[in-house]
Amino acid sequence: MAKKKEINKEGILSLYIDYFLEHNKQPQSVYLFAKHAGFEEGLFYKHYASFNQIEQNFFTSLFDNTLELLGKSEEFASYDARTQLLSFYFTYFEMLTANRSFVVALLKEDKNKLKSLSKLSELRKSFKQFYDTLDIEKIDLKQEKLIEIQEKTMSEMAWFQFIFTLKFWIEDTSISFEKTDIFIEKSVNTSFDLMDTTPFKSLIDFGKFMWHERGSFKM
Repeated sequence: MAKKKEINKEGILSLYIDYFLEHNKQPQSVYLFAKHAGFEEGLFYKHYASFNQIEQNFFTSLFDNTLELLGKSEEFASYDARTQLLSFYFTYFEMLTANRSFVVALLKEDKNKLKSLSKLSELRKSFKQFYDTLDIEKIDLKQEKLIEIQEKTMSEMAWFQFIFTLKFWIEDTSISFEKTDIFIEKSVNTSFDLMDTTPFKSLIDFGKFMWHERGSFKM
């Protein structure tokens, strides 16, 4: 006899995943879902407000588990920003792969892409907060407003990169999703190479030199 799942927040999520995979859609109501799963409807609302909240929580739960797992590594804190982000990607997508059937069904359920992205809205907040904690060297723009715009732009671009990676993983048919691993490594490395401030600093230094020495170059 199968062991009955504990009816707590995680238990309800597990039961919901099972239901969704069996029926390929959300339950018609909380009442019918609770009845199908064998618990009182009121217990559902102690943990979730709706099925949409369950789906959003699924992605953030994997995110929290990823950071918790990475935090247990003594080496992670000593990694540079590039390696920390790569570690996050590989760990998070490993967890997605363990739940691939549910993730793919969930994100392909709605033909409306914006509706699918709404299921990632809470994950977006968590991911951007994590990204902002990475010690990424930025161009010193001197002005507070420009610095704020720069930080927002960088985190938004990082989120866009994550979504693009997620789409690649969903469509990946390679064994053990080897192509996704390659995609992650190349895309993250490329993004950091493009953010390398050294060329910009050299250009700025050269511009300053040319400005100060402009008298020497009169024709």
